[in-house]
This record gives sequence, structure tokens and C-alpha cells, in this order.
Amino acid sequence: MAAETVAAEEFGGALARLRRTTGLPVAFGGLIDSGRPRIRISELSGTATAALRSLAVTSGSGLGGKAVALARPCAVTDYSHSRQISHEYDLPVAVEGIRSVLAVPVVVRRRVRGVLYGALRTAQPLGDRTLNAAVAAARDVEQALLVRDEARGLLAAARPEPADGPRGAGAGWEQVREAHAALRALAPRIVDPGLRGELLAACGLLTAPGPSVGVSLAPRELDVLSWVAAGATNAVVAERLGLRPETVKGYLRSAMRKLGAHTRGEAVTAARRAGLLP
Repeated sequence: MAAETVAAEEFGGALARLRRTTGLPVAFGGLIDSGRPRIRISELSGTATAALRSLAVTSGSGLGGKAVALARPCAVTDYSHSRQISHEYDLPVAVEGIRSVLAVPVVVRRRVRGVLYGALRTAQPLGDRTLNAAVAAARDVEQALLVRDEARGLLAAARPEPADGPRGAGAGWEQVREAHAALRALAPRIVDPGLRGELLAACGLLTAPGPSVGVSLAPRELDVLSWVAAGATNAVVAERLGLRPETVKGYLRSAMRKLGAHTRGEAVTAARRAGLLP
């Protein structure tokens, strides 16, 4: 799934929440164009015209460009008359009929990835409550983009064919096993069902088909066993999965029982033979 699709879904939800929590009549936003220092406005909520759609806002120009350049929220009370910003975009702003505007950068790993705007059709100050709500909405978009970046990195790490042969014990397969465990841990954090399904399908591709032994593990049992197979202790598994150590032990005991194993190592071996783990 393209980053633009993820951003569109998250921006749409974030803009709706921003308007609902603050009463702002207009909200809009978009991502930085690939390879270019500018924002492309792609998501609109509450607008009366198409004047802002696909508008390209260059870094440093206008209110959004200032937010990009400074990597911090910016606001003006009367856009067209403000002396705090440049005025390259006065015409589309005037056509839409907005006056007070705030712009919050979407920052992922210290890099501005987009901007979220909120606006009034009257010239009046936008208070701290409104600004805080806009910052919270931008954080939601940041989290979605961060999760997707992590997923892409894990998929890239998992896809190369290990050099030391199928189901080997060398460094290649250790990397695959770590990626498999990390992908399973990441999947529950992903709201988009399409991307979540893609990750779980990738996990399936990393495992070799095993004999039909009638073993079926619950998702959390498999999550725990995936990290155990990667060499993690119960404490580390608990931290990675956001579980209590006692809960991890419970899932591990259940998986061992289903697999007919008496030790952690036996459980991992049995799961690999059944094609449940890489």
C-alpha cells in the first residue's frame, strides 16, 4: 500500500476528529511531494470550494511553508493581512473564505512529512485548546506513517533469500526469524486492515510448509514463540509485545502443550517442523 494511501486514510480521520473536537469549520492537509521541498494539499474537510485541492505549498512560503521550514506549529489571525507570512497563496485562501488559520507539521524521525491545517472563516484568535487538538491530530498521522515505515523496513529485511539454504541456522535465517517476530508484533498496531493483512501474509511466506500435524496456535501464542525462536527472553518478549511477563509465560506454556514440547527449544523446533515458524 502506498504511503499516500495510508496518509489519505489517516489525514481524513485526523481532520474529522479535529473539526469534531474544536468546532473548526475547515481542516485540510497533505504530504510533502516526493523529492521536492513542498506540501501537496490532498485532503479536505469542510471546504466549500476546490480552491485548495492539490495546492503545492513550498517550504518557507505562506503559513504551511513556514511551519515546514521551522518544523513547528504556526498560526495567523487574519491570513491575507498577516505580516508574519509571505502571501503567495492569498487567492485560493480568499476563494475558500478562510481567515484565521493554523498549520501543524507532521514530523517523523525529525523529518517533516506533511502539514495539517485548521481554519476559521472569521478573523479571531485560535486558542491553546484548538492548537493542542491540532497537534494531537498531527501526532496521529505521524504514528501511522511511522508504523508503516517500520513495516516496510521489516518486509525489506525479510524478503531476501537467505544465502545459507532453506531453514538453515546461519546469519541469514536468524535475520529472517527476527524480522518474522517483529512483523507479527507490529501487525496489531496497524489500523488499516489491508496493510495488516499484507504483513501477516508476508509472515506466512517466511515459513516453509510443514507436514499436516493438526497443530494450531493462537495468534498471541505464535507471537510469543516467534520472539522465543529469535532468542528473546520472556522479559524481552513482554516488552516487545506490550504484555506482562506472567502473560508471556502463560502463552508459552499453552504453545508448548499444544506442540507436545517440554522445553522452549523443543517448542520452537516443533513449530518449525509444522511450518508455523521460519
